Amino acid sequence: MQLAFVLVEPKVPENVGAAARALCTMGFRELWLVNSDLHTRPEAHWLAHGSDHILDNARIFPDLAAVRNSVDLLMGTSAKTRHQRQDWHSPSRLRDVLAIKGSSAATAALVFGREDRGLSNDELALCDLLTGIPMKVAYPSLNLAQSVMLYAWEMSGLSEAMDNPSEPADDYRLGALRSRLETLLPELDTPPGGKLSHWVFERLPLLSDRDIGFVHTLCSNIERQLGSQARSASEKEPNE
Repeated sequence: MQLAFVLVEPKVPENVGAAARALCTMGFRELWLVNSDLHTRPEAHWLAHGSDHILDNARIFPDLAAVRNSVDLLMGTSAKTRHQRQDWHSPSRLRDVLAIKGSSAATAALVFGREDRGLSNDELALCDLLTGIPMKVAYPSLNLAQSVMLYAWEMSGLSEAMDNPSEPADDYRLGALRSRLETLLPELDTPPGGKLSHWVFERLPLLSDRDIGFVHTLCSNIERQLGSQARSASEKEPNE
């Protein structure tokens, strides 16, 4: 699994440089930026301290939706639960979730919001699950680079699996399963945004590699059954 750290519209170039340094020290190299060129500023390189290669190779995206389309698993940082969602996890719990993904998630992205206002509700709605750092007091809060460092340290225990990834078949990735269910659930009279659909997509990112393969097989069986029913109905229609 490749794990990318995504900074959405950062405001301070020094934070971008310090974040790159944090990733480098913990063995990560994927820094992605949304709607920002701060990684090119001299101030960012001043704080990178030997991590200039991470800044030089940073990927740039126009918006978070573009990141969403590039990964199997999108995780957003938030100080608290949002959108009536219950899928808010501490960094250690997030590490456990990633550890059971195996080859079902080729690429995951951990998203950090703006220093002054974090991620918007619309951006959080794009995320498969939410994560936050439990704190004893709400203020003073951690700054952007500190948050990146904490998550990079917590996730560094997964470095062996990330350094030696096995490439999954496209049809059995987590992202492919999400797309498959988005098509299949409405055919089962489960409206998008309904309680069952909400329950399914909230728990989908928590599945293990083995469980994701099982749900793919279940979807295949349901799709065959729906296709058989459609053919039978067509054959019974009177000829005009």
